[in-house]
Amino acid sequence: MSHKPYKQKPLAALLGACLLALATLAPAHANNDPLSDLLDTEGSAGLGFAVRSEQSPYAGGGTRYDLLPLYLYEGERVFLHGSRAGLKVFKHDSQRIDLFVEQRFEGFPDDRIPASLAGMAERGAGLDAGVSYRYRQPWGTLGAELVHDIGGLSRGTEARLSYSYDWRVGALTLRPSLSLALRDAKLNNYYYGVRPGEATATRPAYEPGSGINTTLGLFGTYELSEGWRLLAGVSRTLLASRVQDSPIVGKSGQTAVFVGAAYDFGTHKRSWAEESTPLYVKAMYGKSSADGCHLIKIATLRCTSTAKVNSTRIAGVQIGKPFIERFKDMPLDFVGYLGVLQHDDRGLAPNGLEFNAMMKAYYYGFPWSSRVNTRLGLGIGLSMAQRAPYMESSSQAARGRQTSRLLNYLDPSIDFSLGDLIGNRALKNTYLGIGVSHRSGIFGSSRLLGNVNGGSNYIYTYLETAL
Repeated sequence: MSHKPYKQKPLAALLGACLLALATLAPAHANNDPLSDLLDTEGSAGLGFAVRSEQSPYAGGGTRYDLLPLYLYEGERVFLHGSRAGLKVFKHDSQRIDLFVEQRFEGFPDDRIPASLAGMAERGAGLDAGVSYRYRQPWGTLGAELVHDIGGLSRGTEARLSYSYDWRVGALTLRPSLSLALRDAKLNNYYYGVRPGEATATRPAYEPGSGINTTLGLFGTYELSEGWRLLAGVSRTLLASRVQDSPIVGKSGQTAVFVGAAYDFGTHKRSWAEESTPLYVKAMYGKSSADGCHLIKIATLRCTSTAKVNSTRIAGVQIGKPFIERFKDMPLDFVGYLGVLQHDDRGLAPNGLEFNAMMKAYYYGFPWSSRVNTRLGLGIGLSMAQRAPYMESSSQAARGRQTSRLLNYLDPSIDFSLGDLIGNRALKNTYLGIGVSHRSGIFGSSRLLGNVNGGSNYIYTYLETAL
C-alpha cells in the first residue's frame, strides 16, 4: 500500500450488500431515525456500538438488553444508519424523501418465554419497507412515514407522524421528539392479539384492532474529538388503549434507553476523477477450522488446523477501495470492502452464497516493511448468508439454538508484498497472505443477530492486487 500523506479517499457504497437488516436504536413502535444526521456530510462512513435496554410490553416479559454493532454510511444517494437503510429519492435544503427498509424489533422475547405467552405461536421480528418525508425549518423538523411488513409475518401497515428539534450547545446536540404511530389491525392483532386456538381459562381470545401509539424521546450526541462521538437516548412509548387491554400485555407503556459511541472515518471526495485511486481485487480460498479452533486461538497462532471430519470450503472475491491513507500520519490505512463467498458444504448441507461488507484497517509500520512490506489487517462489518452454513447450523443445533443469516463479520489477516519478496517492482502492490473469515453473533447478546452464540471460522489464503 502506498505511503502518502493522510488523505480521505472515495468508498463505493460500503455495506450495500447488508442493507436488509440492521440495529435499531429507536423504540420498537416508532422510528424517528435518531442517527439520520450523525454523519451529516455526504460520503461519511462510521463504525460504533451501543448497549440498549427496553421494557417488554408483555406480562412477565421483563427487560430486554442488546449489544448492537453500528455500521453507518451517508452517501449521495444511498444511506445506512440506525434502524434503516435505503435510497434518497429527493433531497433539498429543507426537504427530503427516502425509500427504505428497516428491521422491526417487536415480538416475543427470544431467551425466556414468560408464562403469559406459554403455548402461543411465536411472534417474530418483521422486515418493513417504507417511504418517508422530512421537512426541516429553524423551528424544527416535521416527518411523515408509511411502512408495511414485507417479511410475511404481520402483513400490517403503520403510518408515523413526528416532530423534533435540534438544540446545539458547543459539542453537545440534543434532539427532543414527539411521534404518533397509527397502526392497523393486522399489525396490532399479530403482536398483541390472542388467537382462538391459543386461548386458555386465563388468556381469552382477543383482537386489539387498530390504534395509535405515542412516543416521547430525547436523543443526544457529544463530540469527544474530530472523529469520536458519544451517543445516548431515552424514550417512552404509550401503547394504544386497546393494546393495553390485551391479556398478554402487562404494561401500558415502554421505556427504552441506550448509550454508545461511534467513530466517523471522514468524507470521501465526490468526484472520482479528481484523483486516481486503486481498486483492490482479492481472490480467496479456505477451509473450515478444526473443532475448538476458535478465532482467538487462530489469530494468536495457537491453533491453525482445518477440520478433518465434515470439512467444508469457501471461495470468493472481495473488492476494496481505499478510504483513508496514512491515518493521522501513522502507517495505518483504512479500506472499504464488499465481497461474495461461495460455501461448498460438500453434501452436508445445500451450498449457498455469503455477502460481506466491512471496513478494514491495515497496519504496516514494521521495522522490515521498507524491505518487504508487511500488512497486519483487521476487518469489521456484517455478513448476510443465503442460508446458514453447515458449520453454524450443526453447532447451533447441538446447543438447541437457532441460526441467523445476518451475523457480525470479522476478518483478521497478515500478508506480504509479493513484489518485495521476489524482487519484482511490478508486483509491489500485489499481496500474498492468510486470513480468517469469521461470522458470529457477539456471544448471543445481540437480538439483531438472532441471539446466536457462536458462528463459523474459515482459515483462508489469498492473493490481492491493486488495479
